[in-house]
Amino acid sequence: MLSDFNYLTFTHLASLEVGHHFYWQVGNLKLHGQVFLTSWFVIALLLVASFLATKSIQRIPSGMQNFMEYVLEFIQGLAKNQLGEKEYRPWVPFIGTLFLFIFVSNWSGALIPWRLIKLPEGELAAPTNDINTTVALALLTSLAYFYAGFSKRGLGYFRKYIEPTPILLPIAILEDFTKPLSLSFRLFGNILADELVVGVLVLLVPLFVPLPIMALGLFTSAIQALVFATLAAAYIHEAMEGHGGEEHEEHG
Repeated sequence: MLSDFNYLTFTHLASLEVGHHFYWQVGNLKLHGQVFLTSWFVIALLLVASFLATKSIQRIPSGMQNFMEYVLEFIQGLAKNQLGEKEYRPWVPFIGTLFLFIFVSNWSGALIPWRLIKLPEGELAAPTNDINTTVALALLTSLAYFYAGFSKRGLGYFRKYIEPTPILLPIAILEDFTKPLSLSFRLFGNILADELVVGVLVLLVPLFVPLPIMALGLFTSAIQALVFATLAAAYIHEAMEGHGGEEHEEHG
């Protein structure tokens, strides 16, 4: 009975094409082609929006320039809240890139009927629907906070592993592994679950019933982008906080 349950579970999930990929063979590497295709689409959207916002900059912004300036102010506020007035500016491009890429990727999965585009095998989906994408974003975040810690504290960065006592060294090392794991699985799990729920409802009920779920999915997708960017900024601040922490508190 258990074997029948496992068979039914994986068979029906596969019918929704979870984990079914369109592969590109590059030498000895097997790449998920559908992830590259949708990622390039998202990047193209961001590039076009940036071009339209900056092609004729006005002193009094309007249209796309006004919208993109609002987005920039939002990202600057997010970075400033987490990193502080003195440290946030160099990290705005990184935090902003993470937020915008994840936000547009999540919404593309909710708004664009990717599955209507036929591939030789597999199907198109939001880039963040693939665990490889979310892990890559999480690893970039890990590299960023290691770089932030070393650049501000030098070799003193390693003191965090033995403070307040060397007994905590294994826990401190484990924490460096759990941060990217939690970031990647949180984002991947929420986006995949949302698309599965909408997909099942579309198969089982008429079109208009899943619309509230889709609207909720847009909201949660935006929240997931915000959570990822906020945690990335918080981790970077945590790596740097040993450098000038008292000074930051005085000016805060």
